[in-house]
Amino acid sequence: MSSLTLIYIILSGIIALLLAGFQYYTKKKSMSKLNMLFLFLRFLTIFSVFLLLINPKLEQITLSTVKPNLVIAVDNSSSIKYLKQGEEAIRLVEKLKTNKDLNDKFNIETYTFGDKLKTSNEIQFNEKQTNIADAFGQLSQIYKQTISPTILITDGNQTFGNSYEFVNNDYKQPIYPIILGDSIQYTDLKIQQLNVNKYAYLKNQFPVETILVYNGDDSVNSKLVVKSGNTVVYSENVNFTKQNNSRVIDFKLPANAVGVHEYKASLEPLANEKNTINNFKNFAVEVIDQKTKIALVSDIVHPDLGVLKKTIESNEQRSVSILNSKEILNQINDFQLVILYQPNNKFNILIERLDSENKNRFTIIGTKTDLNFLNKINNTYSSEITNQTENYQAELNKSYAPFLIEDINFESFPPLNSPYGSTKFSVPFETILNKTINGILKKDPLLATFETSGRREAVMFGENIWQWRAQSYLNDKSFNAFDDFIGKLIQYLASNKQKNRLNVEYESFYNGNTNVIVKAEFFDKNYEFDTRETLTITVKNTATEETKTFPFILNSTNYQVDLSSLPASDYSFTVSVSNENISKSGSFKILEYNVEQQFLNADVTKLQQLATNSEGKHFFVNNTEGLIKNLLNDNRFATIQKSNKNRLSLIDWKYLLIIIALSLSIEWFLRKYNGLI
Repeated sequence: MSSLTLIYIILSGIIALLLAGFQYYTKKKSMSKLNMLFLFLRFLTIFSVFLLLINPKLEQITLSTVKPNLVIAVDNSSSIKYLKQGEEAIRLVEKLKTNKDLNDKFNIETYTFGDKLKTSNEIQFNEKQTNIADAFGQLSQIYKQTISPTILITDGNQTFGNSYEFVNNDYKQPIYPIILGDSIQYTDLKIQQLNVNKYAYLKNQFPVETILVYNGDDSVNSKLVVKSGNTVVYSENVNFTKQNNSRVIDFKLPANAVGVHEYKASLEPLANEKNTINNFKNFAVEVIDQKTKIALVSDIVHPDLGVLKKTIESNEQRSVSILNSKEILNQINDFQLVILYQPNNKFNILIERLDSENKNRFTIIGTKTDLNFLNKINNTYSSEITNQTENYQAELNKSYAPFLIEDINFESFPPLNSPYGSTKFSVPFETILNKTINGILKKDPLLATFETSGRREAVMFGENIWQWRAQSYLNDKSFNAFDDFIGKLIQYLASNKQKNRLNVEYESFYNGNTNVIVKAEFFDKNYEFDTRETLTITVKNTATEETKTFPFILNSTNYQVDLSSLPASDYSFTVSVSNENISKSGSFKILEYNVEQQFLNADVTKLQQLATNSEGKHFFVNNTEGLIKNLLNDNRFATIQKSNKNRLSLIDWKYLLIIIALSLSIEWFLRKYNGLI
């Protein structure tokens, strides 16, 4: 409170006393007690009113203590159970959580992690993948502004993700790794990695690359054998020494029959080898009898062309040839789909050929497109010609029916440059992406598909799609989401299959270390996505004849079911709709492989490096006595006392109004009672 405000309050008190005295003070030797009470009540009323007018600010200081956080992150992957460290880890977590001194000093928070960080306290050691770097990435968002030393209980064996030993560049907290597992190095042979294409083409050969690693001091000999069923399709003798402890072996296998073919690559184990599970890997290849050939036709040079080619060819079943409007005329029958990129009048003969042969096509319209020509030669849609351009952003139409589409955060993508104006369709069409400007939805589509005269077409009203692929990588650190979106569009356009009310999306085979996810989409009779239905999948293990039924879970734009709990085997399935006589069947294979069982011991070196880089300290799980003492005595983790200063306006103090009302009421009642009114 300022000195000037204090002077105003004193003056207000004097004036209030003078005004009250003017009414009730008498010149008698002594005032009656009643008048003195009236004078006090009137003074209190006037002074309170003056205080409200002055409205002084009162400062209120509150003190609070903030304890640092103690983060316990537990590796919940199956490698902990495989190394027989699960019970030790659970006992340690309980010991830390129930320690009175730690609870007095810290707010203890417990997390588990496998491929993702979770807040669950259930530690079951059943997750199939480990990504320690991702766990730290998520913790850095939660504890960015606080003091939060972190206890990492793990064997240090990461199956995917960035190197975690340098994580302190992002996670600015001391880390205390608790090392689960043995640090002894055993003699071991293993197939470190096996690289093979997912698809191969009939009567071709597909390449296989194996990376073999040896840990040991003596010279050893072994043999790499690849089998298909009981038939040996490839074998090679290999030898290792302490110095030459790795081999890369490349070979090719024939693709003689269409379908999914499963193989097993194995290294013959050594006599004294402790872990033989990592001596073999299963892999599969789907052999197909043809490759979808796509022509990308353009008479201009644009970065979209290269991006479209790379995106479409990310699926090895497809190949893209970039041609001009003349080159394609002699080989048009070689392609299942033609992409017309910004057509002009030079495309006249090509479009007439496409119409006469009723071929599917994908037209991309941009600022270099000749709209006059396109409107003249095309009888399915026409674009308004304004000679203006506009930047349009995309918004997914979640009711799109012909095929399944995931929302890959289209609204975050940069706008596409397009001729300004509306488009009128003369045939029924379905919108995949709507145009928006500054968040305002327009009536025109940005990307649409339609079917007419037995052929399928798509039209995109915008160029610079190369920026979308770049933004997709920034969002997800991968091109996969964008490539899958374009791949589904190309698959739809390159096929003449009729539209179905029930669509099921699944892989022909799944590796044992990946999630087995089956997606489905169901439409009503108007081909609008129906969220009211109940879908189930009945899965039959063809080896054991065991049958299981799982419900689908509605997930925004589709239904999903996770079948990762199924063991490795061959399966057939049927997806059924509960209230409709509609179903769809298929089959898939789950390959046997558990990446978490490939480790013999803990990765002590990386965990020690992590502790050093983060200014923490590492401990082995059987020697953690000093951990609690270290945390309690570290001055970096002191409790912080915070003071909060609040300025409170007196006008907000409701009790002052109560005083005014009460003093006036008492004065009036007493005057009335004594006959002075």
